[in-house]
Amino acid sequence: MEALTGDEGNLAQRASRQGPAKVTIAQIAEAAGVSAATVSKVLNGRSEVSAATRQRVQTLLLERHYQRRASSGNAPPPVIDLVFPELDSAWAMEIVKGAVSAAARAGLTIALTSLSDSSGPQTWLEQICARGTRGIILLLSRLSDQEKAELWSRRLPFAVVDPRGEQDPSVTTVGATNWAGGLAATRHLIELGHRRIGVISGRPDLLCSRARMDGYRSAMEAAGLPLAPELMQWGDFGVDGGFREATAMLSLPERPTAIFAGNDLQAMGVLEAARVLHLRVPDGLSVVGFDDLPLARWTSPPLTTVRQPLAEMATTAVGLLLAQEPGERPEARSIELATTLVPRETTAPCR
Repeated sequence: MEALTGDEGNLAQRASRQGPAKVTIAQIAEAAGVSAATVSKVLNGRSEVSAATRQRVQTLLLERHYQRRASSGNAPPPVIDLVFPELDSAWAMEIVKGAVSAAARAGLTIALTSLSDSSGPQTWLEQICARGTRGIILLLSRLSDQEKAELWSRRLPFAVVDPRGEQDPSVTTVGATNWAGGLAATRHLIELGHRRIGVISGRPDLLCSRARMDGYRSAMEAAGLPLAPELMQWGDFGVDGGFREATAMLSLPERPTAIFAGNDLQAMGVLEAARVLHLRVPDGLSVVGFDDLPLARWTSPPLTTVRQPLAEMATTAVGLLLAQEPGERPEARSIELATTLVPRETTAPCR
């Protein structure tokens, strides 16, 4: 084999360090049988591309690991997008307040997207890309492999707050210590002398719901108390669900003396069920919620709950986005902020 000259050797070493050549828009366009302008429209979320062409281009972008080059001299848009499953809860508003505050300190604004309101031919991601964004924060979401690849290919920073499913090691997430919160709530009731304790969590497909239920189980088992299936129910994190499940529990021949509700809205439903069934709180029933929403201080009596630092979770997610270098794909991080028991007036010693 012929030896390389000095210049040829230097070029080969540089090429080796730089790795394989990056895929270009022109190469994607040629493979898809479309123009480079069409590929650019797909990348930018433009609507004037047929569904079949869009799918063909997106498949090639994913298969060939296309990554958009970092823009030179153009400042990123002064907007961070907050993407919700729905926006009709007090929980969501606490997240919004934290994100808006953190963005304002950085001279940015927050744009809200509700997945339940998304309509039209474009996906939520295409709509956001067409407008432009500094980064995306998703709540209670589970990203598909295609959505993750599209975000990476567009060099868009993103993070998930309170992820819906199991931890994805390739995605940056911000959550709370849900298991520890469930443990603390149940231990509080056990320390007050309660032995027959009910629990109502959220939907079982939500990671936070399962973690809070597991915290309850751990506290009961550690105290040597039996786990009664009729006292362990899944709800929907709404007032109606809390009322429905609590009414069933409190109508049992041997009813619970305390109930740990998976969030404050469910706890409000439990309080209403107790009122309807003529049980005084906390004399006849102790109740613990989860979240510490502002309304928890205004229930009658004020609600004992586990504080979940919702605003701080949003602030942390904004900070993670802003810390990312434009055009770079950072290492994924998983952050959990501490939960804290907040005793108020809906819990008392078991009588």
